[in-house]
Amino acid sequence: MNITLAAHERLIPMSDPRLRYTGRIDRADAENPFFIYVCSSVALRVTGRTFRVALTNLHSYFDNRLGVIINGEQSAVLLKKGEQVIDLSDKLAEGVNDVLLFKRQDCCHAYRMHGIVVDAEAQLLPLPPRPARRMEVYGDSVSAGEVSEAEFACGQSDPEGHNGLYSNGWLSYSWQAARLLGAELHDIATGGMALLDGTGYFYGPDYIGMLSSWDKINYYPPFGDKTAWDFTQYTPHVVVVAIGQNDANPVNVMADDYDGEAADHWRAEYARFIGMIRDKYPKAHIVLTTTILGHHENWDKAIDSVCQELRRTDDCVHHFLYTNNGCGTPGHIRGSEAAVMAQELAAFVEDLPDVWAED
Repeated sequence: MNITLAAHERLIPMSDPRLRYTGRIDRADAENPFFIYVCSSVALRVTGRTFRVALTNLHSYFDNRLGVIINGEQSAVLLKKGEQVIDLSDKLAEGVNDVLLFKRQDCCHAYRMHGIVVDAEAQLLPLPPRPARRMEVYGDSVSAGEVSEAEFACGQSDPEGHNGLYSNGWLSYSWQAARLLGAELHDIATGGMALLDGTGYFYGPDYIGMLSSWDKINYYPPFGDKTAWDFTQYTPHVVVVAIGQNDANPVNVMADDYDGEAADHWRAEYARFIGMIRDKYPKAHIVLTTTILGHHENWDKAIDSVCQELRRTDDCVHHFLYTNNGCGTPGHIRGSEAAVMAQELAAFVEDLPDVWAED
């Protein structure tokens, strides 16, 4: 992408080591990093009064917005499809500016960043130390913060035709819990995601499940070939697995026949999934859960049965239920509802033995 600079401006390349990336981001092309996961971000501390971001937005569905927090003030910028330069200069203050650019939504879009335009004399200053605590979440739209800004619909179904307007990963219980814990977050969450291929609501009509996507960077066919994630780049202390919400589509196997073959198969595959996570993270605490979004209690019963079996040989696997698990709301979780979830989850995590130990 060609980026036009005025005489008083310079370009910060995306490979600059003073930029801080957080999340599962593809940086194989260091000058054009690829962001697909919700809550992934780049942070910097900069002086000056010029700030423009050059990026290419890969649009799939919904309206897409870039999350922006500058000096603690949050905003969102509507993105068009393709190449664009976003001017955030009016949001800067005199002196030092703390900037966080983040992915508000899941793979309804992805983008590549190409550079940041600042004043020629602007200074790029050191950021505070990176958090020592690390957390990872595998989940669906609730974990991604979908429709989380629709506070007027707490405890209700989603507003008609929201089209991504109210989706904001910053307000997800995942990121709120991570902030309460002082932990860095990788949020591997996508709307409609279930465990198994052919179930859930993600990428119909064939549907892609978590078992096919959990170890990928790009996992979404419209954005090209699948790419593998290098797990050596990030090792969490805590892994939250919040899958089991969308798995009732097209057949609610746990409600229909809890002891049937299909339900047994799901439990076996769920246990296999947790085993694969354990292989990647031998020392992590793994928390199995769902959410407060309405679902049949047999899914939580199934998860508990898997947990109890795994705990025969692994006492770092846990089952956690929220106060109103599975019955809190018929719609997506709003930010205030997610805040309550985050408080409960963070309290549970903090009580785990040696949860933040490095060895």
